[in-house]
Amino acid sequence: MLIKLGLILCILALIPIKSQSAVLSIDLGSEWLKVAVVNLKPGQIPISIAINEMSKRKSPNLLSFQSGIRLIGEESAGLIARYPDKVYAQIRDLIAKPYSYTKHKIDSFYLPYQIVEDARGVAAIKVDDGEIYSLEEMLAMVFHYALNLAEFHSKVVLKDAVISVPPYFGQSERKAVIQGAQLAGVNVLSLINEHSGAALQYGIDKKFANDSKYVVFYDMGATSTYAALVYFSSYDTKEYGKTVSANQFQVKDVTWNAELGGLDMELRLVEYFADEFNKQHGNGVEIRKSPKAMAKLKKQVKRTKEILSANTMAPISVESIYDDRDFRSSISREKFEELCEDLWAKALLPLKEVLQNSGLKAEEVSAVELIGGATRVPKLQAKLQEFLGRKELDRHLDADEAIVLGAALHAANLSDGIKLNRKLGMIDGSTYGYVMELDGVDLVKDETTKQVLVPRMKKIPSKMFRSIIHKKDFEVSLSYESRDLMPPGVSSPVFAQYTVSGLANATERYESRNLSAPIKANLHFSLSRSGVLTLDRAEAVFEITEWVEVLKKIPTVDNSSTSVNVSVEASPSVNSSAEVGSGDSADDAKANLQTDGTNDPSNFSGTENIAEVIEKKLKKRTFRVPLKVTEKTNGPGMPFPEESLALAKEKLAELNKRDAERRRTAELKNNLEGYIYSTREKIESLGEVEKVSTNEERQSFIGKLEEVQDWLYMDGEDATAGEFEERLEMLKAIGDPIFFRLNELTARPAANEEARRYLTEVAEIVRDWEVKKSWLPKGRIDEVLDSAEKLRKWLDEKLAEQEKTPASSVPVFTSADVYEKLGELQAMVARVNRIPKPKPKVEKPVKNATVSEKTDGSSDPTPGSSEDSSTNKEAQGSTDGSATVNGDPDAASHDEL
Repeated sequence: MLIKLGLILCILALIPIKSQSAVLSIDLGSEWLKVAVVNLKPGQIPISIAINEMSKRKSPNLLSFQSGIRLIGEESAGLIARYPDKVYAQIRDLIAKPYSYTKHKIDSFYLPYQIVEDARGVAAIKVDDGEIYSLEEMLAMVFHYALNLAEFHSKVVLKDAVISVPPYFGQSERKAVIQGAQLAGVNVLSLINEHSGAALQYGIDKKFANDSKYVVFYDMGATSTYAALVYFSSYDTKEYGKTVSANQFQVKDVTWNAELGGLDMELRLVEYFADEFNKQHGNGVEIRKSPKAMAKLKKQVKRTKEILSANTMAPISVESIYDDRDFRSSISREKFEELCEDLWAKALLPLKEVLQNSGLKAEEVSAVELIGGATRVPKLQAKLQEFLGRKELDRHLDADEAIVLGAALHAANLSDGIKLNRKLGMIDGSTYGYVMELDGVDLVKDETTKQVLVPRMKKIPSKMFRSIIHKKDFEVSLSYESRDLMPPGVSSPVFAQYTVSGLANATERYESRNLSAPIKANLHFSLSRSGVLTLDRAEAVFEITEWVEVLKKIPTVDNSSTSVNVSVEASPSVNSSAEVGSGDSADDAKANLQTDGTNDPSNFSGTENIAEVIEKKLKKRTFRVPLKVTEKTNGPGMPFPEESLALAKEKLAELNKRDAERRRTAELKNNLEGYIYSTREKIESLGEVEKVSTNEERQSFIGKLEEVQDWLYMDGEDATAGEFEERLEMLKAIGDPIFFRLNELTARPAANEEARRYLTEVAEIVRDWEVKKSWLPKGRIDEVLDSAEKLRKWLDEKLAEQEKTPASSVPVFTSADVYEKLGELQAMVARVNRIPKPKPKVEKPVKNATVSEKTDGSSDPTPGSSEDSSTNKEAQGSTDGSATVNGDPDAASHDEL
């Protein structure tokens, strides 16, 4: 029995708990965007990838502005070769970075779009109409696009999300991602490091109860490379009152190279083919000076690199690449590997470092999972195999989708409305160490004013508390622990500064009192689930010792013959004892008064009274005064200004409105164009149209179609959605009656046939009622027969009228009319058929009557007794006026008494 119960519980544990909520995850890559949705609607896969408008499972992380029109994803990808200066790429890698770093970055990748420096010292993008957008606003546009994909895919409204970020993202970058999501209307449940998302996806369907293991996740994406060491194990927990084993993983370490990725390989090919083109054409030709030429070359190089992953040779062909000249060439895999020779050694460094830091040998690692698009390069795989001493690398995960699917699992676990019963504990750590430093007037610098607040790889989320002895206002700065380990592009280790005020004023109020300890300021920090470190609050702490008056009740005894008054006066000795025994009860106080027999209440024959006395106690009190914490971070690390958020939201809302109108306009234009072509084809190909329309009617309609078609391709190019809708409605007003009559040529006879068939069926139903349901009221059956006859007559009359009416005229009746009347009859038949059989009448049983002979000495029943009355009632209720004895109609009857 216990085995069966355990099996049932195991099965139930695999069933998701039903919920109406849904969440999404976003894998924010440098080049690509992936979106997953968790939605527990019946009949749907719980976690699925949201496809884009081109039915692809990943979308280009691109934005563009052209003639005031904003395009995102696939639409922007189609413009990158023609308008490279209007397509904005690498946004993720540029957020919260100094302007100089951003400028160098886009130049090295041959990205020709225009950037400007804003008041924070970071880059902002200037689009073709002169509008300037911060990178947080650009990121918000990408997130809004991702949200739309998720909602279209799931058909539900979404707002809660988990967003993946690379492990090397620092404080400023993480805050910028969260602010960008907020601008897009996305509620960030958490940021998740990419390696943790991959680890979740790896471990969710595995068991580690008897097989704990170390796994390395090696990721080379477009612009960065990292290796993360993760330890998978299990622990015992209670579930349904039983001890069960639960899986968990802990990120032990992660190392990276934020400047090395697949784009670096592509750039080697770009430089190689650019030099080859310049040599082919000579005369000082420099293709690198043409943004369009470089954009076309980069696009083809990407395909060439993909071909080399599966072949030893790959061609490249670019039409009109520069000055109307074509470019054709080819390259071998061997040459490509030679061009990237120095990159292979760099690519191994993160893996070497993570193993060296952990003290593990390569053979002690159970698996090395490859994720990221660049890991498909054969030479990189060969180098990894050589270093690890393995013939094969592990590919249990989808290199493109592992992170977004793992992030979706994390979103489901964090959501209030979704609980997946397949759980995997996650212990991630801070990828940077952080230092707290204090500064202020009269603040003595020592080991307490500058100390490590968060050691590297400290568990997240966490809360920290620090206390300092000080009397005046001061400042707090947070910085990276090591200058050698900071986010790319960051020049100063300080990422946040706060002013703590109110301490001086509070000191002034409390310093004159009897302080029993130095004045302290307590600082409360938190390292959020997203890895963001903040100073949440501060408070001043004052410990004061002072005399406190306490009202105390003491019992006294009042004698009936002799009045005895007991009075107690507080003395220093009493006060000191009261301080120790401040919690004594009235009974204890009474006992303290009974120092000898004279005060014993038993010596008096009187009544007990209560006397009140005031004592003074020396009591220690602690006062906590909240202090004001103001962030005053400056420079590139400064978050997006709060006062700019409302303005940014208005700008983005207007863009979203314009995009919605543009999509509606395009949809209505397509509908109009499609209606014109399909209608003309029907008129020309279907001969039956001539039956339901006159020649004049058809010619007039064709003329209108041609007129609107000419307008569509001339003046309609810049028309509004309303104009397209107006012309479509005008054409439908002419065409719909014609095609309605055409449809009725077949629909009306089919409806008539269905009605005739049912009328025959009604007769059979009535005959069946007469045999099997004799209790049905005759009036109700007659009502059904009468309605059926009326429908038959109506059909006969309408068919006769329709035969006299031309097919090109308005029909006398329609198939809808037939089905409406047929439905009424079917409903009536159903109502009668549901009349229940009446319950049979239950007659009360007749009690046995005993005929007594006078000779047996028994007396007659007493008149008015219960036996007498029941017998009378039974006799009166019989149909023939006689009573039965024991159910026998032949038994002798007796007269009523």
